[in-house]
Amino acid sequence: MTDAVENAGGVQPAAGAARGVTSVSDEVVEKIAGAAARSVPGVADLGGDVARFFNSLLDKVGLDEAGDARRGVSADVKGGSAVINVVLVIDSGHVVADVTEAVRSAVIEAVEKYGLTVTQVNVTVDDIELNQPAAGA
Repeated sequence: MTDAVENAGGVQPAAGAARGVTSVSDEVVEKIAGAAARSVPGVADLGGDVARFFNSLLDKVGLDEAGDARRGVSADVKGGSAVINVVLVIDSGHVVADVTEAVRSAVIEAVEKYGLTVTQVNVTVDDIELNQPAAGA
C-alpha cells in the first residue's frame, strides 16, 4: 500500500532513504576530539590561557569537571563533515611538529569512527608546560 501511495505522485523514494534527518552537534564532536587530543603523549593540557584560568577558578570552587570535556576544542559541523580547531599546551621536551601531527591524527581517527568526515584539524600550540616532575620522583 505504501509503494502505491508513494509512487502515485511519481516520486520514487531513494533506496534505503531514511525517514528523518540525523545531525551531530558541534558539542559532541568537541568532546570526542578533546578526549582524543588529551590521549596524545606530549599534550599537557587543552585550551588557551584564559580558558585554563577560568577552569582553575572552577576547580577551586568545586566544579572540577565543568567545561573540561570541550575546553580547547571548537568544531563546526556541517552535514556529515567537520572542521575542528584544537588549542593545546605541550609538555616541554617534546617536538612540536610530532605532537601536533599526532593530535591531528588522533582527532581525525576518533571523530571519523562516528561516521563523520573530518576536513580539517587546525592545531594551535598556546603554551608549554615547563614544570614537569623529575623522572623517577
